[in-house]
Amino acid sequence: MVLLFIGIIVVSLVIASVASALLFQKPFERTLENSLLSNGKQIIQTYRSSPGTELIPFMNNVSSISIYAIQLFDVSGKPLLEDGAEPVVPGAERVRSVLAGGVAREIGNEGRYPMVGLPFPVDGKSYALFVMLKSNEMWMQSNKEVNTELLTVFLIGSFLVLVGARFIVKPLLRLRDAAGQMAQGHYDVQLRTNRKDEIGQLNASFNDMAQEVAKLDRMRREFVANVSHEIQSPLTSISGFAKALKQKRMSEESRMYYLTIIEEESERLSRISQNLLRLSSLQHHRHPVQSSAYRLDEQLRNIVIALEPQWSGKEIAVELDLEPVTVHADEDQLSQVWTNLLSNAIKFTPVLGRVCIRAYTDDRSAVVRITDNGIGIPEDQRTDIFKPFHKADKARDRAVSGSGLGLSIVKQIVDIHEGEIRADGAPDGGSVFTVKLPLGMSP
Repeated sequence: MVLLFIGIIVVSLVIASVASALLFQKPFERTLENSLLSNGKQIIQTYRSSPGTELIPFMNNVSSISIYAIQLFDVSGKPLLEDGAEPVVPGAERVRSVLAGGVAREIGNEGRYPMVGLPFPVDGKSYALFVMLKSNEMWMQSNKEVNTELLTVFLIGSFLVLVGARFIVKPLLRLRDAAGQMAQGHYDVQLRTNRKDEIGQLNASFNDMAQEVAKLDRMRREFVANVSHEIQSPLTSISGFAKALKQKRMSEESRMYYLTIIEEESERLSRISQNLLRLSSLQHHRHPVQSSAYRLDEQLRNIVIALEPQWSGKEIAVELDLEPVTVHADEDQLSQVWTNLLSNAIKFTPVLGRVCIRAYTDDRSAVVRITDNGIGIPEDQRTDIFKPFHKADKARDRAVSGSGLGLSIVKQIVDIHEGEIRADGAPDGGSVFTVKLPLGMSP
């Protein structure tokens, strides 16, 4: 970055110098040429206005006090004046041209001082007067000072660029180190900054990303722990009762009891495995949505009828308030949603309880609300219940079966249908699950 900035400065100075030369060189040369011609003519006019003055001494005196160096050539091309510190040496061709009455100009010749030649006839004799700009010590000193200032500006600018680059790069280096720590598994990295520019926004985005990655890592660890717990529990039961069956002295009633428990735990493992596969398929969108138009209220009635053994066994009153609602959605997937939600409502509703199912349209959405008067869900856990294997504390009764995957599957299916699901508390202490689905899914 420093080299880039310095390179930009150098290129800018070069371009500025070239542009200045192209823009001002020609006007400067014309001004200098006019000045030399004007001074040469003034010298000639001054000599002619001083009758009786000897030519050579006059020219030597003028040369000694003038800011210009002058030289006088006769018809033979021989210089007639004393050479000063800066001798005027025009070419022979130019001398002959001026002696013939022409005007010579040497303004833009590189490496030579600007010079003009004027014809100077005196008493019938032809002379050639050449006027040249002397080197000016003040001019040279001024150029030196300008060059020194430019060099100083360049050095100071480069130093400031270096400081500014470190100011910009330092937070990027911290960001690089933090990313390296995250790559090693340390997800609790947070970068502190008060900057509001792009670097500050980048740090804020990194902090958000680190928090999300840490959250995902915690969820992954909890998921693994929950899977291990849910699988280990039935496996322990199966292993223990299988060992008990090896005893020879056991009544047939005890043997059938143990076999029944082994069968139930095996089915539980099978359900966990199926739900895990289904959840993974939904999360990775490997289960395509086959959308079709159908009556949602009729589907809910069929689900209630299919679950009749569950709610009638607990003598639960199921109340239906279903308006005619037609949706475009995957009927099989939504059937899984209503089955899981209604099964949970029945599972956590006490004997002689009540479950209400209401379906209606709200603007452009179909709304299904399932209310029970069961044990309810703590307010601080109403968001977490949709995470895999999460169970509310009150639901951790072993008498109530469940793997904690049903609501996760429900959430995934609702999300795939571009809908939303929310859990609230009922006025009488139970739970209310509200599902909103678009009446027509986007393609």
